[in-house]
Amino acid sequence: MSDDTQTTLGGGEADIDEGDGADEPRTNDFGDELGEHETRGGYSRYTVSSLLQKAVRRSDEECAAWAAWELARSGYAWNLWDRLALYVVEDLRAGDEVVLHVHRYERLANDHWSPEEWEGRLCAIHAALAAARATSTREATYANDYFEKVAQERAEARRAGREPAYDFPVGDLEPGGEFDVIFDQHTYEGAKMDRNGRYFTVHGARVGPEGESDLGERWRRRSLDLDDRDYTDAERDHALAPVDPQDRWTESDRPGDDDREE
Repeated sequence: MSDDTQTTLGGGEADIDEGDGADEPRTNDFGDELGEHETRGGYSRYTVSSLLQKAVRRSDEECAAWAAWELARSGYAWNLWDRLALYVVEDLRAGDEVVLHVHRYERLANDHWSPEEWEGRLCAIHAALAAARATSTREATYANDYFEKVAQERAEARRAGREPAYDFPVGDLEPGGEFDVIFDQHTYEGAKMDRNGRYFTVHGARVGPEGESDLGERWRRRSLDLDDRDYTDAERDHALAPVDPQDRWTESDRPGDDDREE
């Protein structure tokens, strides 16, 4: 065996010299040897981890900070960072930048310090506070559960020869339906319908309902001026018009439907 023995402490590596207490049992705050999955405060790490998630979900900053600190100081930082990565996708609002903050704190804790050192514990607390202060929601979890159950219901309905009680929000996705505009040159059906670049430019590339920024609209109009095909004023206006927030998919006014190539 080498002079130095590498051991993993909570996800980070530390060099421990043999004969320097490496084999001494770790103890909790009361001087008792730590049991399996026990934290230094005498709790089960599973219990503390569960508290952390519920604290993030319920926006309880103090409990979240304590749970993160307890896991980090007890050698379970690896468990802490693994669970926080799950919480930011399971319990927080989509698009929240907290996922970047949590990732950065994890990198700081693991790349610059031992997770059990005071700097590593501060990173754990910061990450937990950031998660607890973010907008909490389980919409992604509910969406996943709902879509899976709808898939099962659709299959059962087909076997029974009946209409499903619930369907996917897109229905059957066929030309001529609610989402007809998606069938352009980028799809097999749209190509068969001769929906070429003009159709995509005028109809398929629209955004909204906020519409383009002033700068984006200026660039788009100038790009159309330099295009290898001519567009009418109506086509230009329609291409840049924001979609109706109450009806995002209907193209009621369709200039350029002849898809003529210039």
